Parts: sequence; structure tokens; C-alpha cells
Amino acid sequence: MTDLPWWKTAVVYQIYPRSYLDTDGDGVGDLEGVRRRLDHLKWLGVDALWLSPVYRSPMADFGYDVSDYCDVDPVFGDLAAADTLIGEAHDRGLKVILDWVPNHSSEQHPWFVESRSSRDNPKRDWYVWRDSAPGGGPPNNWVRSWSDQPAWTWDEATGQWYLHCFLPEQPDLNWADPGLEAAMHDVLRFWLDRGVDGFRMDVIHLIGKAPDLPDDPPELAALSHVPLNHRPETHVLLRRLRSLLDEYPGDRMAVGEVYLLETSQVVSYLGDDDELHLAFNFLSLYTPWRADRWRGLIEAIEAEHDPVGAWPTWVLSNHDNQRHRTRLGSERRARAAAVMLLTLRGTPFLYAGEEIGLEDAVIPADRVVDPGGRDGCRAPIPWDSGPSHGWPVEDPWLPWPPDAATVNVATERDDADSILHLYRRVLDARRASIALCSGELALLDGLPDGLPEGLPEGLPEGLPDGLLGYERRSGDDRRVVLINFTHSPVSIHHVATTGLTVEISSLRADAAGPFAGQLDADEAVVLRP
Repeated sequence: MTDLPWWKTAVVYQIYPRSYLDTDGDGVGDLEGVRRRLDHLKWLGVDALWLSPVYRSPMADFGYDVSDYCDVDPVFGDLAAADTLIGEAHDRGLKVILDWVPNHSSEQHPWFVESRSSRDNPKRDWYVWRDSAPGGGPPNNWVRSWSDQPAWTWDEATGQWYLHCFLPEQPDLNWADPGLEAAMHDVLRFWLDRGVDGFRMDVIHLIGKAPDLPDDPPELAALSHVPLNHRPETHVLLRRLRSLLDEYPGDRMAVGEVYLLETSQVVSYLGDDDELHLAFNFLSLYTPWRADRWRGLIEAIEAEHDPVGAWPTWVLSNHDNQRHRTRLGSERRARAAAVMLLTLRGTPFLYAGEEIGLEDAVIPADRVVDPGGRDGCRAPIPWDSGPSHGWPVEDPWLPWPPDAATVNVATERDDADSILHLYRRVLDARRASIALCSGELALLDGLPDGLPEGLPEGLPEGLPDGLLGYERRSGDDRRVVLINFTHSPVSIHHVATTGLTVEISSLRADAAGPFAGQLDADEAVVLRP
């Protein structure tokens, strides 16, 4: 519908491969399982799939500790399986985004094995090594993620500390070394040459570090260093990465995990349209389910992105955070949130399973495997109501999510009122409307611009408490979205909704008809002329 690059109008579907579908009976999902479900993605109506890491890895952090960036771990398949998946996805019009882990490798990566072998090894400076602080101990006060422990480990053999902002098994790479940067550029070219359409770049803001590695401020010293690393060196590196991507046809893209504390800092990693194409907005993962808080978030995101021509992202769930169905406490709210996610201005990212309303699994103590405590949101996807839910084993690598006998793809596909069909309806509507896909957004308060003359007088200009409303418009195409954040029905008599028709209700498949000014509890609607 537009001349915009595909990543501005696309809806991206994140797949955590270990949990998507197993096909070889080991209880762990694989690339063949993703391939077999490509038709589900096409039917659903998404535009791109993002694969969490499938590289060779000892799995200390389940693939985010890479031992070979240019091969597939046998648990997922092999390079031939990756090539087949990319090709068949493209045959269905689906783009493929690969997770890339540039800040750290596995301690078992040959690069690190060489680096730690001696102080004069040619790859010594491919990682971050430092002497002890004066008086002994780690070189600075940085704290690693998921722990209150230092982000440093002592290497007895060479008598220095190496940096790891995550697990000790994940040593940080040193992007200040030209050889390391060139090697990582070669990794991207390896996958771009195989047809990958873009990369999700893991904690990309960490790759540039201050040369002297100063202490974090004392008042922040208890925090992991990860959200504190905001350095100009990274922007230089990103501009070179962007130039590499621009060498390839087809709008190859980069979306960055920029896990910083301020939106203005996150937006800066887009540069002057010469760094990342997109950067994740994670505030939506933590914003309470209140109309005023979401209005404030939308205002803030628009204020930070629009003036500099940047394009926002929106996400409700992912592999690192509690699923939004669990977080929000009810399917009705999860439905309303889905309508909002898919109608805001920006690129939405869905997390596999949210389209069927999955909740986090309850993980017994003896089944916990993730060092960051994220097992619940990574539970396997149930595809049908049978004992093995479409997998070849009944007891896969993690327990099933709650109510898998009814909350599964096959059962919900047979129910037109299911949340699965709601996602499909909203995705269909988004694809058919240039306003929803790429139009401007205006939050509703008073009288919107461009409405016809002769509307009834005396209509209230404001919105009822607990209601969020916004208009999406592109030329003559217009939609109004209303979300009731309360547990009670509300009446709305706002001039912006006069004469509009219900296109979608989050609660009912058969809701089409003139809008009567009523929203049920926890209901969202999309209205059109």
C-alpha cells in the first residue's frame, strides 16, 4: 500500500525455537518444526518471523552464548535446515530476522579459547582483559546481570580478569579491536548471503565501552551495568554496521535491543537514519494497565520519535519477560491489549503463543533451567488438545502452559470467537488500512481535525475516566480505536466517534454495526467511517 520499507509496515512474530515445535523426538523444538508451521504464520497474517538464536552453543544461556556464529546447533538442525526454512518462508512472502549476539560469545568459542591461551595471543584483545584494581580485586565495580556479583572473572593461567556483563560463560567481546569487528562483519555477511532479511541485535548498546572502563556511579552500583552503558563509541560502530546492511538489496534491517533507562537514549541509537532501523521500546512491558499510564507512554513515545523522523516499536511479551496474558490477569484484558498493540503507530512485535492467549507455565523447582528465571514465558507451544499437544513427546524440555487442552492452536482455530481469530481479524484490518499500517496517530481529547460539519452540538469533548482513544489517519483513510481499561461498561459520546461503525471488537466476532457509544468491561474497539 505504500512505498515505505517493509519493516515499517510489517508485523513481526518472534519464535523461540526450543519451544515452537519438536520434530525429532528429543523434546526440544527445532528448525524443521518452524518450517512445518509456516502456514500458521501465513494464515495468521504476520509479515516476518524473528528466530531467537539457533547457533552452535553449549546452552549456558540457551543460545545467547555462541560457540560458532556461522553454524546451527545440532539440537535445532543444520545449515541446510536453515536454508530450507529461509527459502520456504520467502516463498510465502515472509521475511526472516535472525537474532545476533554481538556483545559476547561463549567461553567455548574458539576465539575465546585462543584469547585466554596467553597474553600475547593474536586474539587476546578480541575480549576485554584487565589487571586487578589497585589493592587487588576486580578492575571496576560493574555488576553482571541476574546477580549481585562482579562482572569479572579471574583467569589464573594468564593472571588477568575478563569482563562478562552476563554469565561468566559469556565473555564480552572487544569491539575496539579492528580484527574482532571485521570478524563480526563477516558473520553478518555469512547470513545475509544466505538470504536473511535482517537481524535482531542483542544488547547492541553494550558493544561500545569506555576505554578506561570507569566505575559506575556509587548510587547505581547495585544495578547491573547493562542498562548503564550508554557510550558514543557504540554509535560509530553502528554506522559501520548500517553501511554493511545497506550494501545488500531488499531493505535489510536491524532492530536493536537497547536496554537503557530513558527513551531519549534509546532513540539516539537510530542516529540520523544511519544506525539501527528500529529500537525496542520496553516500557510497554512494564506499564500498568491504566488508561492514564498508557496515554502517557504513547505521548512520550510519539514525542521522542516523531520530531526526529524515527519509527517506534511496540511489544507486549517476549522471551525475557512474563507473558502479558499472565501480567494483565485476564484474557479480556489480553484481548484489549492485542487490539491496542496492533493499531498503534509503529512496528508491532508478537511473541509466539500470545495469539492463543498463553499464560506463563508454572515451573517446579526441579525443572528450572534458566539462569535468569525466565522459564515460564518460554514454555512449549501447544498445537492441539492431545496429550502431546502436537509434539512427538508428552513431556518436552519445559512443562506445558496452563490449560493446554483448551488453550491451543487447533481448538482456537475452530472457535471464531477465540483470541486467535481476534488476532487474525485485527491483522487483516491492519493490512487493509493504510491508516492503521502507517498513518499518523492523534490521541483523543477534544475535537479532532478534519471531521465533517453539522455534527450534533453539546457532545462531551473529553473521554470518560479509564478510557483511552486515538485516531489513525492517512489521507481519506481513518480509524478510531477505543480501549476500556476498567472492569465496568462505559458510555462514550465523543464527537470523534459520531457516525462510525464497529469494525472490530476485542470481545465479539459478530460486533460489526453502527457504534452505539457503549464499551463493555475490558473491551477495545476499532471504528471506521
